[in-house]
Amino acid sequence: MKTAVVKHMSNETKASITSDLDAVLATTARLFAQEGSAREVAILANALASLQHIESDWGIDYYRLFLQIPSWLYSQVIEGLEEKIQNKVEMVTRPYLNESVRIVNIVPQVSADKDWRDKAKSWLSGEGITNQGRVRSDNIPSKRADGLLFRSELEILLYKALKSLGVSFAPLPVFVRGGEQYKRIEPDFVIVKSGVIMVVEVDGDTVHHETPAEAHARTTMLAHEGVHIERVKASECSTQDAANACAKRILQIIEKFKAAR
Repeated sequence: MKTAVVKHMSNETKASITSDLDAVLATTARLFAQEGSAREVAILANALASLQHIESDWGIDYYRLFLQIPSWLYSQVIEGLEEKIQNKVEMVTRPYLNESVRIVNIVPQVSADKDWRDKAKSWLSGEGITNQGRVRSDNIPSKRADGLLFRSELEILLYKALKSLGVSFAPLPVFVRGGEQYKRIEPDFVIVKSGVIMVVEVDGDTVHHETPAEAHARTTMLAHEGVHIERVKASECSTQDAANACAKRILQIIEKFKAAR
């Protein structure tokens, strides 16, 4: 029978949590990703991490882990995440026999902005206020029309087309599913007409990097609640005339759903 010899980390190897912090965070993020814990992965991926030595007791050095995250992400942090991340980090760092992360604190990043007073006053006066979120930090909407956020000109063309038809709809709204299977998504458009709710996703333009399968998985939480999902090609919104025709076709599909009830 073959046996394996496991060598524990020691002071001689000079391995420590402080020097291996990035690897510890990467491993922790992978474990959370395997569980589908998007909030925890987002925090770890966007954080500026640092360790603060708290105390030494019985030959063990105890640390506090600070995770400084952008303010837009900090506003989404929900109670209990610090303990959840601390438990996972503690598990990952068990091989470090003489070190331990005892506390995890999630805090907003401190950043300087010479114009922050003017921006704060503008916010108080109502300028730039939007109910749209920034769920996908890898693809934050950067274009505006009528004070609303969009990721592409194609979305703006479809927005104008839907607006001209007098239909009730929301561009890039944020949907949240609570509970253990927490999830946040941001569909391109949600249309409400004749008692039918439809999500419209624009596929194939230069700013939508996900595959159709990934996009489908992202909207599953709404589809399972009876929301209709309609995907349109980027070419269907390449011009205003094309977007107008696309919008009319979408409303015709909604009418068919209504008639089929």
